[in-house]
Amino acid sequence: MPASGSFLHPATIAQVMVNFAASLGVDSDTCLLGTGINETLLEDSDALIPREQEMRLIENIMLALPDEPALGFRLGQQYNVATFGIWGFALRTSRTLRDAAETAMRYLPLSTAYCRMFTFDDGQYFGIGMDPSDIPRHLQQFLLERDLATGINLVRELSLAGLTIARAEFQGDPPAYADFVKTAIGVAPHYGQSRNATMVSVESADKPLPTFNGNLVRMLEDQCRTQLQQRQVGGLAGQVRQHILGRLGLIATVEEVASALAMSPRSLRRKLEQEGTSFRQLIEEERRQTAEQILAGSDMTLDELAIHLGYTDTASFTRAFRRWLHMSPGEYRRRHKAS
Repeated sequence: MPASGSFLHPATIAQVMVNFAASLGVDSDTCLLGTGINETLLEDSDALIPREQEMRLIENIMLALPDEPALGFRLGQQYNVATFGIWGFALRTSRTLRDAAETAMRYLPLSTAYCRMFTFDDGQYFGIGMDPSDIPRHLQQFLLERDLATGINLVRELSLAGLTIARAEFQGDPPAYADFVKTAIGVAPHYGQSRNATMVSVESADKPLPTFNGNLVRMLEDQCRTQLQQRQVGGLAGQVRQHILGRLGLIATVEEVASALAMSPRSLRRKLEQEGTSFRQLIEEERRQTAEQILAGSDMTLDELAIHLGYTDTASFTRAFRRWLHMSPGEYRRRHKAS
């Protein structure tokens, strides 16, 4: 299975994080600063965002709440089966918890998980392991705890609270909030272990789930497979976005991006058309999103912003902005600051 980093995540997942931060007194502007995500995007049920934007959001929340204990764990407790749409419903209709875990692993990029995850069965316990080693070091503990708490929530929901975690193992030393983790899991974790994992008894793993629906299993798996293809950024459009959001920037020309991708501009245009988009559309989408974020979160002048976005003059940028949002950049800024 491709790494989760090569897939887009639903913006609605980010909304859960923003709502969680708001419950702790952090406003959405602080959460979204520098992410390229705006309120409109968060409310769009079809919008997808790359991992880089989501990670910046997580960093913002961590910086805003440095003294909150078990922050990642508490965030993970906010997620439930319905949060994940088709992926969550596919788990809900599975025959057993073991089957649900296998489905979860098969389509893991449709979830919030950042850890590499694996299942195991030692004859006594059926477990789900989590390896955060591929995550940037400063985010590893936070995202490990978030993924762990999310998984526990899903297990309990699928079993309608009739299943208990039998054992939990963690690498490293107990945190200062170990008592909180113990209460949340329902069992005292074993620290200093070789892996991070939660386990249930083998009997529990193979017990039929009360929400099993054999008629829906295949249909929902087909839908998960389709969504996985749609969210994969390994396609050419995803590669173009990575270049214009990276070294080349929003001032990049189609010739520059084509050269970076070792193809001709003509081939680039043709292949993007086959994916249902165009270079101009991709550039405009990123320019619009960046413009909204900067106008709402900074005092950058329109002249500077126009240059930053790759426009030859402010008038060209203003015309484009009016076409996107049916108002001037100045009016957008005034409305946002007045709200």
